[in-house]
Amino acid sequence: MSISTETATAAADPTVPSGLPRIDDPLKIAPKDARALGALFFEQLQVLEEGTHEYQYARNTLIEMNLSLVQFAAKRFRNRGDGQMEDIIQVGTIGLIKAIDRFELSREVEFTSFAVPYIVGEIKRFFRDSTWSVHVPRRLQELRITLAKAKEELTTVLGRDPGTAELAEHLGIEEEEVIDGLIASNGYTAGSLDLPLGSDRSSAETVTYGDIKGDWDPAMELVEDLHALAPLLELLDEREREIIRMRFGQDMTQAQIGEHLGISQMHVSRILSRLLTKLRTDMLTQK
Repeated sequence: MSISTETATAAADPTVPSGLPRIDDPLKIAPKDARALGALFFEQLQVLEEGTHEYQYARNTLIEMNLSLVQFAAKRFRNRGDGQMEDIIQVGTIGLIKAIDRFELSREVEFTSFAVPYIVGEIKRFFRDSTWSVHVPRRLQELRITLAKAKEELTTVLGRDPGTAELAEHLGIEEEEVIDGLIASNGYTAGSLDLPLGSDRSSAETVTYGDIKGDWDPAMELVEDLHALAPLLELLDEREREIIRMRFGQDMTQAQIGEHLGISQMHVSRILSRLLTKLRTDMLTQK
């Protein structure tokens, strides 16, 4: 192991524990030297009191010396795009810190072998939990990955995309669960409403998804109300239903209804008021 005197010197700094070299720039330590120094630093980390300057020096130096492991693990996620690489490095560093805090020399395993699964696991958890456009339960997030693998395997065997029943049989789960997973997959990415429809994106008259997106239709609430009202109308007697039908179905005035039934307009008004109050109360009770 060759470490220059500029990089590692005898401990003259009171924050440097006895028996450890002072490393001015841990980031410049070669991976091979980091592995050799690691055992020495981990040995001291186990006997130093947590929270002291000496402990922080040993722990922070271990983190910085092993950041190359994060870079190494992050390479397998290059296809996620350069824009996310900074986040990947940060999340991977969290995995490295967890590995350092949990590593024990008694494991008789190389720290690199111990740390890389922690780093990769933390990055995968980041993509699983943080990159979904719509939040879905973790069970469905994991099912999406399982379905993707199963679909790839069956496509190779069948020479075509597998159906829901085939996926369910292959995975040994219910078809309804497969459907839930496929629906949940739609929440992984979301497109902008400003994206144009079709391939012609240069036209000034380009229609976007936002232009055709449905808006709230107040008539839908009316349909729901009428659906809830129908069984309540069946509970009225024939004369009451006829009054409701004439007033709201045929748009007759109270005077016209009174003349048709041979009663006064005031009487019609009282009947309608009683019926509407009853129907409104019964609908609210149903809700």
